Parts: sequence; structure tokens; C-alpha cells
Amino acid sequence: MKAYVVDTANGPFRETELPTPVPSPGQVVVRVLASGINPLDTKIRAAAAGHAKQPLPAVLGLDMAGIVDFVASDVTSFEPGDEVFGMVGGVGGLQGTLAEFVTGDAALLALKPKTLTMRQAAALPLATITAWEGLVDRAAVRAGQTVLIHAGAGGVGYAAVQIALAHGAKVFATVSEDKHSIVERIGAVAIDRDSPVEEYIATHTSGEGFDIVYDTLGGPVLDASFVAAKRYTGHVVSCLGWGTHSLAPLSFRAATYSGVFTLMPLLTGIGRANHGHILQQASQLAEQGKLAPLLAEQSFGKDEIAAAFDLVAKGSRGKVVVELHPER
Repeated sequence: MKAYVVDTANGPFRETELPTPVPSPGQVVVRVLASGINPLDTKIRAAAAGHAKQPLPAVLGLDMAGIVDFVASDVTSFEPGDEVFGMVGGVGGLQGTLAEFVTGDAALLALKPKTLTMRQAAALPLATITAWEGLVDRAAVRAGQTVLIHAGAGGVGYAAVQIALAHGAKVFATVSEDKHSIVERIGAVAIDRDSPVEEYIATHTSGEGFDIVYDTLGGPVLDASFVAAKRYTGHVVSCLGWGTHSLAPLSFRAATYSGVFTLMPLLTGIGRANHGHILQQASQLAEQGKLAPLLAEQSFGKDEIAAAFDLVAKGSRGKVVVELHPER
């Protein structure tokens, strides 16, 4: 099969021939039609993600959508010809999705939403799983709650806004001024990202704070999130909780905190079935018209992988996807 290999940190993508993978027990082989490119993928390529190491040379790519080509004899959940999507490799020594075929645990996959294209589906897995684990698995979002999503127009943030809305919450999202309309048109209240936390708490919650705050940026945004949580019942979730932070503002509000580390099932092999379960539920939301990615305007083919990575590294408006084969 054709595959696209990076040999050194930030090196070029080299097209090469690799043996077509053979599934181990519990696995399927998927013909990759589209591979989503995340900011994390660019950090892995640069060998700048200590928590997400991928020994080089390697085939990169975490997310994909494609067609099941072959299944191990013990797999009953999928069969050849099924259209699927998932986050299956590209880290921890696992082959990534920038290749003609990829193997993946069946537990990590779900049937692709019928309402989405392969390109759209390939943009969902990492961002959607990260958003879901924070809002649903950790914070137990429910109808009637107030939810604040930081960077609501980003990959994780945009998915989180839609998931919270689908669960009946009233959603607020911090964004830059030029992106207010992005979150407003899907039903969230836009908050300028440069507004002081005390100001938007007063404006939107009468000073009480939010039931759930999802930090997708880390650093000072996580510190602001501790201040934005509702007293006693507020819950802060972060998928970028690095650095040194004072927990005093959170403690003084008697609120709680959870961290999200989406890669853990890929790196440890523990909990992989939950990823597939999340994507099954996300697929249902997509088919109900409640979940879709914000795609970048520019399309990329298999000869433009480096350009796709460059755009993501610079900061793309919308998710970038490489289409390895023409859409069916």
C-alpha cells in the first residue's frame, strides 16, 4: 500500500510502499478515504508533544474516515464495506491514518453518520471525543445548565458547543470578535475572548458563575475558568491543564475540576471501547442534524499533505482534512 512517512522532526512527507496491514484479533483493516489533521498532529510531527510521542520514522495521522476492507475472524460489529470513522493511530508507535490502509481496534470505531461526507466525518473523532469526555463523562451535562466553552470556534470547542446544546444546556462561548457569528449561528451566546471574567460572569449569570466551564486553551484561560465556575456546584473541565495553577480560586468557590486526556486509550490500550461508544452517540447526533464539523474552506489531496499541516500549524479557520481517495 501507499503510505506517507515522516523520517525526522518536521521532516517532509515521503511517499513509500508498505505492506498492506493484516488485522490482529479484535481489529479491522480500513481503506482510508480521508484523514483529519489536528493541531496535535503538527506537534507530533515536530516531536514537540511530550505526552503524545510517535517514534520516527512514522506514518502520522490520528483521525480518519473510510471503508472496512477486512475484519479479523472474531469481529462481529463490522463487516467489509461498512463506512466507519474513528481515531485509531498516529501516536505511541501505532501506524497513523495517512496511508492507503490502516488497522484499528474495532472498539475504537463507529459507523460513519449517513448525513456526513467522508471529509466531514474524518474531522470529528479527536475533537468530538475530547469534548464528549469532558462534558458528558466528567461533568454530566444536562438540560437547564449554563455551560461556558472557551474557544468555541476551535475544533474541540465547536464540538463541545454542539454537544452541550444537544443535551439541553444554555451555552456561552468565548471567541475572537470576528468569530462571533460562527457560534451564534449554531445557538450559543458569543462572549468576546478579551472580556474580563468578572465582567461576563456579571452580564450572563448575574455574578453566580457557570454550571460547567470547559477550558480548551490552558494557561491563563484555565485560571479564569476557576473564577467562572458557580459556587458549590460549578465544575471546570480542561483538556490542556499544563503548567502551574493556583487552585485557591476554585477552592474558594467550593467547585470541582476534571482533566481530560483523550489519547490514553491509544497509549495504554485501556478504555478503547468508550471511544467507539462516544462516536456511536456522536453519529446519532450528526444524523439528527445536531453535530457537524466546521471545515476549512481549502481542500487538500494526498499530494498536499505538507500544505495541510502547514495551514493547521499556522492556525486554520475550521478543520483541515486530507482526502486520500475521491469521495464515493
